[in-house]
Amino acid sequence: MKKLLCSILLSLVSMPIWAGVVVIVHPSNGDTIDQKAIENIYLGKTKTFPNGASAVPVNLDSAVPLRETFDSKVLGKSSSQLKSYWSQKVFTGKGTPPKEVTSGAEMIKLVSSNPNIIGYIDSSEANDSVKVVAEF
Repeated sequence: MKKLLCSILLSLVSMPIWAGVVVIVHPSNGDTIDQKAIENIYLGKTKTFPNGASAVPVNLDSAVPLRETFDSKVLGKSSSQLKSYWSQKVFTGKGTPPKEVTSGAEMIKLVSSNPNIIGYIDSSEANDSVKVVAEF
């Protein structure tokens, strides 16, 4: 019984790590956006979508478990690597990290109201007010 309880608790604790991440944009965005383009936008290497329109990345707050999943699955970096990366960019005046929001609902609200914003949410939160361009 004790082993079963521990197994259940461990699976519940690890759930956010296995969440499906979807990258979202405004429904009017007709671009096909691959992982490399997403990475370049989130690392400040490009400031536009493939069609040339301005791209403004928005991150979830670092306290949200999905953020770590996005960082590792999509950007291929740990949270500490990204913190170091952005510290160097800010220090040299070559960039600023993406704005942060505290929830998927806030992310959806921003993305659905601005065609220049790109964000990500848990796949279970996706709805018709945003367009899913990638799933990880």
